Amino acid sequence: MSRLTTPSLDDVPAGARQILDEVAAQLGFVPEMFRTIASNPTVLEAVTSLQGTMSRVLDARTRHSIALAVSQANECNYCLAIHTYTSSEFGGMSSEDIDLARAGNAVDPKRAAAARFARHVVESRGQVSDADLAVVRDAGYSDPEILAIVTVAVQALLTNFINNVNQTDVDIPAVNAAG
Repeated sequence: MSRLTTPSLDDVPAGARQILDEVAAQLGFVPEMFRTIASNPTVLEAVTSLQGTMSRVLDARTRHSIALAVSQANECNYCLAIHTYTSSEFGGMSSEDIDLARAGNAVDPKRAAAARFARHVVESRGQVSDADLAVVRDAGYSDPEILAIVTVAVQALLTNFINNVNQTDVDIPAVNAAG
């Protein structure tokens, strides 16, 4: 059971309702994580603004792979469920792609390097070596793209921490695995 108060949709504070409507329009439902965060409209705005901004960096499958790798590293069951759902339903990732991403890997070598690097950033608390940077650069990432990888990883880390603290009830629809 979730440990923080999750307001009903009718009890969401003013200022948060529009954001939840936008989440519902995008996903087809309002995940419990967003309803919980809506108890503090400023935090909800910060989380959704960061997500919206970061949706403009890297390609979708790379972002999904990073989120899955980071969520697995942090053992965040809620984030694993929602990222599996969004990766499959909206990102066109197969079950194999999702399993590989959770392990910090991918069929595509460039995407694999990003997922591994992101996972390493989280596990090392950002204390990566010159060799770690060389590997991700050798995979084809520029320094601005490396900044994007780190920021997408931190975005996932933020929601991992919120959901791990809350022990958010998983309310994610079943995945229809992409082919």
